[in-house]
Amino acid sequence: MRIGKQDNAFTAIATSDAHSITVRGHDLVDDLIGQIDFTDYFWLLVCGHRPTASQKAMMNACLVAIAEHGLVPSVQAARMTLAAAPEAWQGAMAAGLLGMGTVVAGSSEVAGRYLAEVVAAGGDEAAAIASLNVLKAARKKVPGLGHPQHSEGDPRADKLLAIADQLGVSGPYVTALRHLGKHAPAIMNRPLPINVSGAIPAVILDAGWPLEAIKAVPLLARAGGLAAHLYEESQRPIGFILSHHADLAISYDGEGKK
Repeated sequence: MRIGKQDNAFTAIATSDAHSITVRGHDLVDDLIGQIDFTDYFWLLVCGHRPTASQKAMMNACLVAIAEHGLVPSVQAARMTLAAAPEAWQGAMAAGLLGMGTVVAGSSEVAGRYLAEVVAAGGDEAAAIASLNVLKAARKKVPGLGHPQHSEGDPRADKLLAIADQLGVSGPYVTALRHLGKHAPAIMNRPLPINVSGAIPAVILDAGWPLEAIKAVPLLARAGGLAAHLYEESQRPIGFILSHHADLAISYDGEGKK
């Protein structure tokens, strides 16, 4: 049984026959393998065309910036999963990626959609201030701003914005983000530096990446970091140590407690 309208039975990504594989109009064997690096290929796969030099450089910077940040929840979930099922790398990788939601790692998508709203409203200081006041009245957080560890400024965000400036990529999204970063601390009455989850969508949207595919960037990047953690877990396991310390850190206050 069909659910919803599904009349467009087409894909423009890839096809194959007995003698060839075609990806986005390119012969995989003759045109791509050994001829293109993975960042170019990632852009080609998603967008349908190869990136310019500045688009490629900006994507590379974003992927490097978000790939690794220590024992964050997604990494702990992956390592503990591998400890429990050492044969299931795919399950452990999935456990880590599934934890990339609106709070940790996957928050770039939330910030990107918020920036798009501010840009659509004009993207200037007035639009940023108006949006911040709406968030304050609703007692909501500002997507893309603030960090529990990097309270004085997220160095990854600063670097990405500097690279965007150097490449000539910075446009309306970076401008809107900087207006938000300028006025948010006073309006929200607390330190709110631009964080990496705000910088990534700003610079990559200005570079021409589609809004609907923003989440693909941190997902791909963190897959690389998770691979490192899973390999290390297979050689020097800490998954059960993480689990044990969690058990020690949490006190029981249910029925029967003496």
